[in-house]
Amino acid sequence: MGREVIMGSGAASVGPYSHGVVANGFVYLSGQTPIDSTTGRLVEGGIDAQVRQCFRNLAAALEAASLSLDNVIKCNVFLTDMGDFATMNTVYAEHFSKPYPARTTVGVVSLPFGARVEIEMVAVTS
Repeated sequence: MGREVIMGSGAASVGPYSHGVVANGFVYLSGQTPIDSTTGRLVEGGIDAQVRQCFRNLAAALEAASLSLDNVIKCNVFLTDMGDFATMNTVYAEHFSKPYPARTTVGVVSLPFGARVEIEMVAVTS
């Protein structure tokens, strides 16, 4: 099976992985941390700013696949502090409309570069 690789020009890569891979009508997006691709650094600010940057990075990867957040069917959110859930949920809701994608939110011990959030997505191509 071949992989059609997606690399978003506005999304950051911090390791040996693709921003996304297209397979069988789905686009599997790698988790994005709140790294600003222009500086290569974690965005400043709290969880609100970090969630917004994750969405900017993910939107860039989707755009590279000629898709948008409207194509997303599943999200996985990783938080280092479940106390950030309400703020994450508010920002998350600004990016989607009903019917919302399926979602899992998991508390984790740590994330790369001291990020407080990482988000990954699955989208459909049609």
